[in-house]
Amino acid sequence: MAKRTNKYKLTLEEISLAKEDDVKNDPLTLEFDNHDNIFNIINAIKSKNIFDDENQSTEFAIGLKMFTEVVLKNRDQELFKELQPAIGEFMKKLKSK
Repeated sequence: MAKRTNKYKLTLEEISLAKEDDVKNDPLTLEFDNHDNIFNIINAIKSKNIFDDENQSTEFAIGLKMFTEVVLKNRDQELFKELQPAIGEFMKKLKSK
């Protein structure tokens, strides 16, 4: 039986660029899955009041969940071996806040 995951679509669009001579990119749309409900994670991070800016709470939650899901899916990759214990400790600390 296939493992069920949550499916998401994220669209990233440039609004303005710091350097006027940078080439403007077309919007990027990415479909991905995650074992967690990312909206629940966003709300949990917001409720912890870690950041003064609510947008930073959302940025942090999305970035963290996307990053850790890739690490989890590729746990056998040598690149991530050293990170795994630190990520585990970080997640425990974050959940205990």
